[in-house]
Amino acid sequence: MVDTAVEPVQAADIVNGSTPVSHDMSFIGMFWHADPVVQMIMIMLLLASFWAWATIFDKWLTFRSIKARAIKFESDFWASEALDKFHERMKKRANHPMAVIFVAAMDEWFRSRIRDISAANLSQKLGIRERINQIMIVTRNREIEKLESGLGFLATVGSSAPFIGLFGTVLGIMHSFISIAQSHNTSLASVAPGIAEALFATAIGLFAAIPAVIAYNKFSGELEKFSGKLEDFSVEFNMLMSRQIEG
Repeated sequence: MVDTAVEPVQAADIVNGSTPVSHDMSFIGMFWHADPVVQMIMIMLLLASFWAWATIFDKWLTFRSIKARAIKFESDFWASEALDKFHERMKKRANHPMAVIFVAAMDEWFRSRIRDISAANLSQKLGIRERINQIMIVTRNREIEKLESGLGFLATVGSSAPFIGLFGTVLGIMHSFISIAQSHNTSLASVAPGIAEALFATAIGLFAAIPAVIAYNKFSGELEKFSGKLEDFSVEFNMLMSRQIEG
């Protein structure tokens, strides 16, 4: 008796007059066999992921550095006996936000200071105090804006990359079904590679989005804490200068 049992995939291939085609299911193989438009989407997502990781590494180093420098600055600031001498030292190496705020406030103090502060009237004293407070606010906002650079890109990648990958997946699946309709080959072996290549775009989108979202949330929290620290320092320094102005 002749065995007429044939594997499903092979039977379908025989009926359609085709032979099974081997597919490279590695990541590189799926990329090269994908539709050109899907390939462009994959490349764009990979570039976005690379740039997001570069931004994450840069921000990690930046926040680590400014926190360490801020701690040292506060220690030196409260240990100093003369603000003018401390200002001269810091003016040459103000390389972090807290030092920049201090230098800007002291520069405004020296520009606005009256020769005999005790002889100044109330409006003059209030004017000096207000100018120092305003220059600290403006400087703090500028420094925070510098630290925020790059976070917007992480937020954009985290929110849009999955949808861009999904768009590539939809295009890939459409291309697979069009190919099936043209070849009249409905076997699983002919459908699976195209669908896998299409889903690979979504995987790349998630690969780009997940680290970007996690990093954005972390750095946003770090920035909020550091902004509060700068605000506290500005308030304390303003109180110190107020006592100087009031004599």
